[in-house]
Amino acid sequence: MKRCFRAADVLLPDMTKTDAKKWAVVACDQFTSEPEYWESAEREVGDAPSTLRLILPEVYLSETESRISKINATMNEYLGGVLVEHKDSMIYVERTQSDGDVRRGVVLAVDLEEYDYKKGANALIRATEATVVERIPPRVAIRRGAAIELPHVMMLIDDPDCSVIEPLTDKDGEITYDTELMLGGGHIKGRFLSCEEKKSLAKALDDLVSPESMSARYGEENLAPLLFAVGDGNHSLASAKAAYEEIKAKIGADAASTHPARYALVEVVNVHDASLKFEPIYRVMFGVDPTDVLAELKKYASSLCGSASAQTVRYVSADGEGTLTVDAPVRQLTVGTLQDFIDEYIKSHEGAEVDYIHGINSTETLARREGAIGFIFDGMGKSDLFKTVIFDGALPRKTFSMGHAEDKRYYLEARKITL
Repeated sequence: MKRCFRAADVLLPDMTKTDAKKWAVVACDQFTSEPEYWESAEREVGDAPSTLRLILPEVYLSETESRISKINATMNEYLGGVLVEHKDSMIYVERTQSDGDVRRGVVLAVDLEEYDYKKGANALIRATEATVVERIPPRVAIRRGAAIELPHVMMLIDDPDCSVIEPLTDKDGEITYDTELMLGGGHIKGRFLSCEEKKSLAKALDDLVSPESMSARYGEENLAPLLFAVGDGNHSLASAKAAYEEIKAKIGADAASTHPARYALVEVVNVHDASLKFEPIYRVMFGVDPTDVLAELKKYASSLCGSASAQTVRYVSADGEGTLTVDAPVRQLTVGTLQDFIDEYIKSHEGAEVDYIHGINSTETLARREGAIGFIFDGMGKSDLFKTVIFDGALPRKTFSMGHAEDKRYYLEARKITL
């Protein structure tokens, strides 16, 4: 079987000369409605070298055109004096989150030829949620003229036996960085993997997608292997793919096969890592007659003849609350069954809307408003993620939240994507 990952020529500043805390900045797609966060980051960084100068926080997407040239110029400036290249590297990372839990991962490069975000894809690397194609072009514009990339993509592996990343803990090696992270981001420490560790990790990843392993985890033979599911940063990865396809169309497939833009730097994390907590995102419908919604939902549930396990939904409105059981759902997840119904209901009922709510208390409060009804359900278990992507194609949008904004990936490593 072909491999969809490799070591990378990683770029990092000399941390004896660069303030690592000022260098590292949280993913650009966080705090998109809070410009004050990014203003605080500006004050924290000051004139020091920082990844803040190499990214475009999405709160400023409307200023893309005016900011891109400065970002690209700074990339070239840093390549000339700040960044040092480390050939054929993989980095083991320990991230202490804001809650004190430690998340473990490995930074490496993935092959964009083996990534497909379309629903129903059979690629080794797949999206977990539907990709909004309209979000890709402005992100491609940012990447198109960039000399380097900085990753905030988090890839998940389904490794219940903890055979890939966990054996790397409590080992010695050359430290890449060891620093507190600005603005409540916790702490991060990284080290380069040895040659033997890289070989062992590669074999363990290969073993995850063997036919025997796939069958044992998902209960069916002859499944198309799935190694990586995108946990965070899918639109960034989709944009990297689109930018690479542009290059391939221009220079041809043969030349593109060895072009650095074919790969993207990511951090790989085991979905079974204890630090990862999946929190459900509930639904509240507005502008509706709750009695009618409930009657239509019961009718819809009784019409299904799928083979997934029975699912229970709790509903709340100003009229009261109760539970509804879907005996033979088609979708693997309760949220998928519910989202299919909501989408169809909204199409045929003018003025009906849905919002996606974190927390049971908030959901109940909103659902008890006039003309509203809320739905509360069990969250997705970690073991359900890959199974759902394999059998349903992708998760419904807004299925779960994975960590607080401060705990998202911080930019640290970089990699050249031009010749």
